[in-house]
Amino acid sequence: MNDPVLTLKGVTKTYSKGKPGAVEVLRGVDLSVGRGEVVALVAPSGAGKSTLLHIAGLLDTPDEGSVMIGGNEMVGLSDRRRTIVRRNDVGFVYQFHHLLPEFSALENIVLPQLARGVPKDEARLRALDLMARVGVAERAEHRPAALSGGEQQRVAFCRALANEPRLLLADEPTGNLDPETSDTVFAALMDLVRATGLSALIATHNMALAARMDRVLRLDKGGLSQG
Repeated sequence: MNDPVLTLKGVTKTYSKGKPGAVEVLRGVDLSVGRGEVVALVAPSGAGKSTLLHIAGLLDTPDEGSVMIGGNEMVGLSDRRRTIVRRNDVGFVYQFHHLLPEFSALENIVLPQLARGVPKDEARLRALDLMARVGVAERAEHRPAALSGGEQQRVAFCRALANEPRLLLADEPTGNLDPETSDTVFAALMDLVRATGLSALIATHNMALAARMDRVLRLDKGGLSQG
């Protein structure tokens, strides 16, 4: 694989390590996501997909193994450096949108850019462009409570991409939506990912959605397999 954006090698993770009842969640996981590639991560509930995504996104650390983003080793970095990489290089989308309720949809997308030091006018223009791409530009001044579930999640996609990350990590991004809305929202996400050329690792239970991605990985009993 040329120019992998994300590489995990020999990643292990055990909760309550060394104690009775310890749970080995990841067992020597190897994974690569290439530049511009969209990979589906399919796993039964409790198999460790959220743990894998958190380790890939530097929200958790492996017990053993290597985590590389853009060819740079992340294991062993200081908390400050990990925070900078998360802010600049990684976008997150969750099953629930987690938008800030006191701010408008537009402001929710502008705020991460301001935290990075982007001028306010530039941040607003990028936010509006992203919202237009997923069909919610006319909802820019509405607060999250005034948006439908599908609109909230599309705004969350825009927020995740606001700082132009090289990697998108999504954990059941349409899992909280009805089937029809899920299909529409997922199509908007894929259009946005393809248009921006970033790499993505997307966890889903929906095999129909997984089949629309470039490659499918299955996580079960702590290990990964193809398709």
